[in-house]
Amino acid sequence: MRNILLGLVFLLLGQSVFAQIFGTVNGVVKDKDTQEILVGAAMTFTGTDTINTVSDENGNFSVQLPVGKYNLETSYIGYNPFVLYNINLSSGNAQILQIELDPKSQELQELVINAGKSVRATDMVTPLATQKLTAEEIKVNPGGNFDVSKVIQVLPGVAGGTTPNRNDIIVRGGGPSENVYYLDGIEIPVLNHFQTQGASGGATGILNVSFIQDVQLTSSAFNARYDNALASTIVIKQRNGNPDKLSGNLRLSGTEFAAMLEGPLGKKTTFMASARRSYLQFLFKLLDLPIRPDYYDFQYKVNHKINNKTELTFIGIGAIDNFKLAVPKKSDANTEYINRANPLINQWNYTVGATLKRLVNDGYYNIALSRNMFFNGADRYENNASKTGSPLYALGSHETENKLRFDMNKFKNGWKYSYGIDAQYAKYDANIFNTIKEEVKDNDGNIISPAITFSSDTAIDFFKFGAFGQIAKYFFDQKFLVSGGFRADLNTYTKDGLNPLRTLSPRASFSYIINNQWNISASVGSYYKLPVYTMLGYKDSSGTLANKDLKYTNSIHYTIGTEFVPRNDLRFTLEAFYKDYRNYPISLTSGISYANIGTDYSAVGSDAFSSVGKGKVYGIEAYVQQKLVEKLFYIASATLYKSEFSGIDNQFRPSTWDYGFIASATFGYKFKKNWDISLKYRIAGGQPYTPFDLAASTANYLTTGTGTYDYSQLNNKRLPIFNQLDLRVDKKFNFKKVSLDVFADFQNILLYKTPYLPKFTFERTDDNSGFKTTDGQPIKADGSNGIPLILDQKSATVVPSIGFIFEF
Repeated sequence: MRNILLGLVFLLLGQSVFAQIFGTVNGVVKDKDTQEILVGAAMTFTGTDTINTVSDENGNFSVQLPVGKYNLETSYIGYNPFVLYNINLSSGNAQILQIELDPKSQELQELVINAGKSVRATDMVTPLATQKLTAEEIKVNPGGNFDVSKVIQVLPGVAGGTTPNRNDIIVRGGGPSENVYYLDGIEIPVLNHFQTQGASGGATGILNVSFIQDVQLTSSAFNARYDNALASTIVIKQRNGNPDKLSGNLRLSGTEFAAMLEGPLGKKTTFMASARRSYLQFLFKLLDLPIRPDYYDFQYKVNHKINNKTELTFIGIGAIDNFKLAVPKKSDANTEYINRANPLINQWNYTVGATLKRLVNDGYYNIALSRNMFFNGADRYENNASKTGSPLYALGSHETENKLRFDMNKFKNGWKYSYGIDAQYAKYDANIFNTIKEEVKDNDGNIISPAITFSSDTAIDFFKFGAFGQIAKYFFDQKFLVSGGFRADLNTYTKDGLNPLRTLSPRASFSYIINNQWNISASVGSYYKLPVYTMLGYKDSSGTLANKDLKYTNSIHYTIGTEFVPRNDLRFTLEAFYKDYRNYPISLTSGISYANIGTDYSAVGSDAFSSVGKGKVYGIEAYVQQKLVEKLFYIASATLYKSEFSGIDNQFRPSTWDYGFIASATFGYKFKKNWDISLKYRIAGGQPYTPFDLAASTANYLTTGTGTYDYSQLNNKRLPIFNQLDLRVDKKFNFKKVSLDVFADFQNILLYKTPYLPKFTFERTDDNSGFKTTDGQPIKADGSNGIPLILDQKSATVVPSIGFIFEF
């Protein structure tokens, strides 16, 4: 048996040692503006070897290269050169690329590509505040765990949420509900497992990174085609499946197992499909932790080329989530707090859609039809691990949207313009039960104070409409770029929802190219967002829809910045920004701004609100990105900013996201024999938080499972400075037709004690069987004889993730 195993090892290793191993790269070259195919584009792959090829009569190319790292230089007469960096070619999955070239204004001009010269990075629609990450940069990001949302946190102005086990996106001091996500032109409202309803963050992402071509984050100067964005638009492009053969990959890590399959379904049709299953619930049981998260997710894409001018794409993504709790063998005050405070979550969601792209003279149009649905179920018991008694809190809610979008994109005589309309039919329902105060009895069993409960059953449906236009052109010998646009949105639900003048949102951007290396840019724009469904559908105790008078939240952005591109592979940016928020929802119960809400699990926003809040965020950010040319790549960013919002008292106070400063740096080095090492370091100022109202917390804790905040001292405390260093090591083995990537990813290798927000509970007995009391008697329902305890928890845990990716 030993000899057989040795023989197999020798056979596999022998293929990689004694024979040259090849991988495949194929794709298509297109005009970025008109999407027309480009025949005869010259491409040079430089890296492990140097190979030249050209695109064929259909704009396609396919080439076999020795495995290794490559950069791709593409040139075509009349177009700006394009360089794609860090193509990690293996003998497993083929690399599927889509190259889009920017046309020059003066065509037939001789073009010579030189990797040492700069290429203008200015885009004709969003000339600043825009950063991109490729799929390879996402895959190898230390501590990212293949999660797009976590990897985006390395970009300037972007911070994470309150704890390391969440992936909230905080962009330039705005709340997590202010971002929108688009996948291949279709909006994806739910992008995370255990997503917070009424916000955008969650525990981990549901996208399979194997599908992704690139991710673009825009933190200002939004394209007018995107609605509901106040802080950022995150546009994700997926590649097409392998057109030549059936292939795929298997990924096993410390938390999950994923399988992906792709290939042709005919001469003109390709597909990709994947499924993922977590096994965190088994791991946490072995580690004797009280939480038991469990999730699945699914994804697919089918692309069919009807003819040379028309293609049809189907996409789908969905997830099933369950969160349970258990009593660990060793329990303490913190685990008991977790069992009381955290609800049991049952969620599922999906988004499915189809897009039709049709080329026309000087451009193309898109028609997108999609449907998304999100179910959020949550229950909380006095002891969630045992589910004793009736639930103190219960939620069952659905959000459903059916969307139709049309956009026309044209490029003629140097003018680039687009326009479009969209329509949505939205439905929201929720059944909520909440125990506000438990029943109190005396020693004889007589009721001193009856229980106070709240229940609501709500269902709303309405239509949303939008229209936009955008135009851009270079002037003064291609040195001055002007881009402008407008958008207006309507809805049939809110009081002033059918007045388009209420949401007319103009925006303008300017960029001046000083020389081949420097440009300066500025923008101003007004953006609107409809309040979340949990607000719009809220009914008060009398059964009245309480928030129909809410207005669209408005944010006006002012930005100015400069960009320095000394080489194709090196880029520096420096930007200053100011955001003026108006009509921000203010809770009439707590008096605080909705901008301070968003990282609670389950749901937020079910309360009476008024659109009287204001906010201001201002700061400066710097960014540098070195693409992989030889063996080293790095990304570094730093942001200094102030984020303040007003409450019902009209006084500005630091928001929950006012960290003061955030900085991050990611370094990667490619060693010989397919060894890769990368490091990521993040540091941020202390997060503001609100102290507890001890009297109210004592009275309500046994009912709510959490403390009650003293909002008269809103965010006047701060956590210590946060910092974390992550390490990732990859080793790739290439065989004749398959490859194996073995990786080890370690979060927090410096053992920094990460601070968590304080938690309110009562002191427990020495044997942890119950609560200590001031009089030695069983704790009273109103908590009056309990002993308050503030848990100031810090964790220095190193989170390892060791696994492999098998490509075939």
